[in-house]
Amino acid sequence: MEYQLCPSILSADFNRLGEQIQALEGQGLKWLHIDVMDGDFVPSISFGMPVIKSIRRESNMFFDVHLMVTEPERYVQDFVECGADSITVHAEACEDLERTVERIRDAGVQAGIALKPATPLMEISYLLQQIDMLLIMTVQPGFGGQEYIEDSTEKIRQACQLLKDEGAEIPIQVDGGINDQTLPLVLEAGASRIVAGSYLFQGDLSENIAKARKIMGRYTE
Repeated sequence: MEYQLCPSILSADFNRLGEQIQALEGQGLKWLHIDVMDGDFVPSISFGMPVIKSIRRESNMFFDVHLMVTEPERYVQDFVECGADSITVHAEACEDLERTVERIRDAGVQAGIALKPATPLMEISYLLQQIDMLLIMTVQPGFGGQEYIEDSTEKIRQACQLLKDEGAEIPIQVDGGINDQTLPLVLEAGASRIVAGSYLFQGDLSENIAKARKIMGRYTE
C-alpha cells in the first residue's frame, strides 16, 4: 500500500504560502490538499481558482482539490484549467453525483468522493468502481482545527471492507483531527491518504513532517 501525507494549505500561513509550499516540496512531499469552501455547502469561505492558479505556476506537487461547494459540477472545468490533478466532491453536495464524477474524469483528472461523518457508505457504493479515491471526513467539513470524531475509525474499517467486497482497489483518504494520537488509528483502520493541516503547520514544519513520517513508516508494507 502506498501512503501519502497530504498537507492542507487551509492551515498554512498565507503570508508565507509560496515559501511553505516550497518547504513541503523540499521535504519530498508529493501531494498538496486544497480545501475550497463556498460559504453555502459549509459555513466558511476559503479560497478559489486564483489562488490555485497562482501556486500552480510555482509547484510540481499533485494538487488534490477538495470541493466543499454546492453543485461542484459547475466548476469542474475551471478547477482543471487552474491546475487541479484530482477533484473530490461531496456526495451530499451533488444533485447528480454520477454525472459529476463523469464530468471530472472526462476532464482528464482523478475523481474522488467525500462523505460527511453521518453519511452512510452504502449511499455511494454503486460508484466505487468509477472513482480514484474515497475521502472519509473525520470531522465536520468546513473548519480546521477540530477534534477527531471517534466513530470515524470504525467507518474507515467498514469502508475498507466495502471496497474489498466491491472489488474496488482505491485508496481511502481521511481529513480532520489528525495528530500523534489519531494518526495511528486511521492507519491501522486502513487509510493511506492522510490530510493534515494544523498538525503540520503549527510549530516547526520540518519537525512535524518528520514526526508524521515516523509514525506512518510503521505501517509501510
